[in-house]
Amino acid sequence: MSVRLCGPNNYSSEYYKCFIQPLRYKNKMYLDGVNTAIGFNSEGHYLYIGPARHDLTSIQSSDFRIAFGSEKFKIDRAEKVYFGDSVLYVWAIIRKIVEVSE
Repeated sequence: MSVRLCGPNNYSSEYYKCFIQPLRYKNKMYLDGVNTAIGFNSEGHYLYIGPARHDLTSIQSSDFRIAFGSEKFKIDRAEKVYFGDSVLYVWAIIRKIVEVSE
């Protein structure tokens, strides 16, 4: 998929390729939905695998989102995967944000 990283102060990275796949129901760790100021975080959790140059582990603010078209995802957890001293890729657990329309 082609995605971009969006953040505070209208920050937006260039589009880049990554892999996003729904996580299947294997344990109850990812089941709770959460209301937020910008909408409802649904129960849908996804696995993200992306390039090392987009280091999601260094993001300090919860205001950053991964955007795919009109869909946005919150980053719940991210880690680097190493081969020796080199980072091969970054994996993350992301959650789809569902906008609440009034």
